[in-house]
Parts: sequence; structure tokens; C-alpha cells
Amino acid sequence: MAQNTNQTTLKKKEEVTRQWFLLDASGKTLGRFAAEVTKILRGKHKTDFTPYVDCGDGVVIINADKIAVTGTKRKSKIYRYYTGSISGLREVPFDTMQARHPDYPITRAVRGMLPKSRLARAQMKRLRVFAGTEHDMQAQSPIPVNM
Repeated sequence: MAQNTNQTTLKKKEEVTRQWFLLDASGKTLGRFAAEVTKILRGKHKTDFTPYVDCGDGVVIINADKIAVTGTKRKSKIYRYYTGSISGLREVPFDTMQARHPDYPITRAVRGMLPKSRLARAQMKRLRVFAGTEHDMQAQSPIPVNM
């Protein structure tokens, strides 16, 4: 009987090697861009992806204030949050939120695409979003990626 040589490789936490990637968000569509970022954070772009191990890489996003949305979402997309007090539901349109916190739409989209678990919360810690072209992550020597 022949031995099966197609073995599934499952990584252990100690075997993970991390890199940092630099992505430019200018002109990219919000949802499609967030899906690519999520793939890198989870580690699904690697051949040895293991779902229960944090094997993803870090992501630095620049030009978050230049992210694009399609259709009428710039005026009609609404971010809702609850302050915790009575009648404390707040609704903020996309335009206003992007003016106040340019990193929020990308961060919220990526968080929504990750699974809701402790592992995903650990993966979100490796996401850095900057409004302009300047960032303070030079020590990680991020690799620029074109999408």
C-alpha cells in the first residue's frame, strides 16, 4: 500500500513568522479594499494558513481619507453607535465620519469582516490606519504592495 504524501501542514504559534505590508487606500473601493486587508490580517494569503492560529501579518494603511465608496453611499451610508444612556443612539453619515475620523470607515469594515473571537481581536491589533501619507511604522520596514 502506497503512503500518502499529501500532508496538511498545521502551524504552531511558535513557528509563525510575521511581516508588515504597506497599502495605499487612495481611490480604492471601501469593501473590496477591506476584504484584501482582512485576508492579510488572518493569514489566508499564505500557503500554510491554519484557522485556529494567529498566523497573519501586519498591515499599515496610508491615505485612508481618500477611500472611495460607490453609488450614493457617501451621503446615505450611516454609522450607528449607542452611547449607553437613554435615547443615546447616534447616527453619523459617512461624509461626517470620514471628516472626523478618516481611519474609522476602514477599521470598522475590516472588523466586520473578521470572525467574532479572541483570535480576531488579536489580529486587529496589527492593523494601523493613517489619514495621510506619513506613518510612524518605519521600524517594522513594511513592504509596499500594489492592489
